[in-house]
Amino acid sequence: MHFIRRIVKHVSCFLAFAIFLVSVPFNKADAALVKTETVLTMAQGQKSREAVLGFLDRKDVQAAMKAQGINAAEVKARVDSLSDAEVARIVGQIDNSLPAGGDALGTVVGAALFIFVVLLITDILGFTDVFTFVKSQRR
Repeated sequence: MHFIRRIVKHVSCFLAFAIFLVSVPFNKADAALVKTETVLTMAQGQKSREAVLGFLDRKDVQAAMKAQGINAAEVKARVDSLSDAEVARIVGQIDNSLPAGGDALGTVVGAALFIFVVLLITDILGFTDVFTFVKSQRR
């Protein structure tokens, strides 16, 4: 009889602990659909933040900040603490203040490459005789 009481005592302690764990309220996870606008807003906010950080990484901007005694690491930390709306407003101001067109070197190289390819194709087809390294079968 003494043996059964010891077993019952241990089993009842275990059951009391199990009931306590079951009765403790757990935080449940709420699953819901995410709206497309929410995802796009988050992606746009991240893209805007990267654009501002890319602008701050430019050599001329860093030189201007250094000339005014501004620490670049502190500026980047402040950009990270801005809200998405504030970063989007800054990107709009940067886009409006910068000159359009950018670097003309890429345009010149692209045009030269396009002309080279067109002349090469016409030379291979036998319409022109511009390049000496193209062996045409004309006779």
